[in-house]
Amino acid sequence: MGFFSKVKKLWGGNVATETPVEATPQAALETGSQAGQAVEVEPSPASEPAAEPDLITQPEAKPQTAELTQAWRDALSASLTSGRAKISEWLGILLSDISATGPDLWARLRFLFATLGAPKAEAEAFIAEFNAWATAMNLQKPEDIRSELRYRLVLALDLEQEQEERTSLFKKLTKGLAKTKARFASGLGALFGRSGGLDDGFWDELEEIFITADMGSEATQKLLGNLKTRARTMGVTEASRFREVLSAELEEIFPLLKKPKVASAPEVVMMVGVNGVGKTTTIAKLAYRARLQGRKVLIAAGDTFRAAAIGQLEIWAGRVGAGIFSKAEGADPAAVAFEAVDKAQREGFDLVLLDTAGRLHTKVNLMEELRKIKRVLEKKHPGAPHRVVLVIDATTGQNALSQTKLFHEAVGVDEIVLTKLDGTAKGGVMVSVAITHKLPISFIGLGEKMEDLRPFVGEDFAKALLGDGD
Repeated sequence: MGFFSKVKKLWGGNVATETPVEATPQAALETGSQAGQAVEVEPSPASEPAAEPDLITQPEAKPQTAELTQAWRDALSASLTSGRAKISEWLGILLSDISATGPDLWARLRFLFATLGAPKAEAEAFIAEFNAWATAMNLQKPEDIRSELRYRLVLALDLEQEQEERTSLFKKLTKGLAKTKARFASGLGALFGRSGGLDDGFWDELEEIFITADMGSEATQKLLGNLKTRARTMGVTEASRFREVLSAELEEIFPLLKKPKVASAPEVVMMVGVNGVGKTTTIAKLAYRARLQGRKVLIAAGDTFRAAAIGQLEIWAGRVGAGIFSKAEGADPAAVAFEAVDKAQREGFDLVLLDTAGRLHTKVNLMEELRKIKRVLEKKHPGAPHRVVLVIDATTGQNALSQTKLFHEAVGVDEIVLTKLDGTAKGGVMVSVAITHKLPISFIGLGEKMEDLRPFVGEDFAKALLGDGD
């Protein structure tokens, strides 16, 4: 369920009568107080009680005429009752004749939420938080405002699995896989275009293509075996039909993500990975997503061996509206984990995202330190950590595969977040990780913005890589 907890169905059926949401100052976010020897952080604009959105200092908006006001109201009302979600159409109406955040945009958002029957307090909180984020991140370009507003509405209204949003994400995925696809395209195109059957020469060429795409030798051999079996099952004997065999295999090769069993709040997610893979920003993006979905999030700065890591998380927590628990540099990481969960239990947090070290500046073994954290979490909160998430960098290719092996053997990885997919030709490592370790990929990084961490769908990956969705 999205941020608007009482909005059960967003289109079609009965919608609320036109009763614009009244403007009431709302605290944009709850960040929670520090605990233990926590480092105090100055609250960002997103973590303070928000000012009345209509009073925000913005470029002066031109007053709208009654005709213009009635025009967008009529258009939005018609779109909302058309029978399906049309997020692009809604945004087009909301942002028509608007080039900056300010009173006109807030009025339109209030009308949207009132028509949907969203709770007044949640609607005002949404507006206040969007206003605070736009100010803090200096969103001035219309395209940046549109992009941010789209992401927030998609998550708040639980539209991420709707076809329009899936199509939008597919286009972004296709763009992100462009370099990997280019490495595949020429070889596969020639292979699929050849005449004749699936002889030894065909399989040798396919093996070379997989190896050059950074799938690795072990994964390549397993994939080739699967493909030979699938080709026989599908009755495919000609090279010209092999694309459908490969597409079907890639669609099914990625394990499905399992929903964690959380007997009592908070859900505890332990984030692991070597330094430099983008773990800190991934934590921030995950916290941001959860916040926009209405969850109360606490970030725990468990990488106490790097002062920079602690400082970065404190800054990000303030920006995204999450709570933060941190202690002094050099503190016991297991103690941070224990006290963070204690704080989350006392203060009603739904989700704890625990950062951990990627390497240690001491003689202590990293993997043993991570195992210790897991033991402490289990004693403090039975069932925790509910998920161990490994962050790997797609640009490192086979190094990402070896990292997966080490972390999985040490602490039992539950899922993978793959970062920097948009800048690599080594996207084949996704297949390698999935087929070698049978671990699900939950999210992929397709850019630097908060909205660029998106859910991974194996079927869409296969289509984007092979060009089936072009």
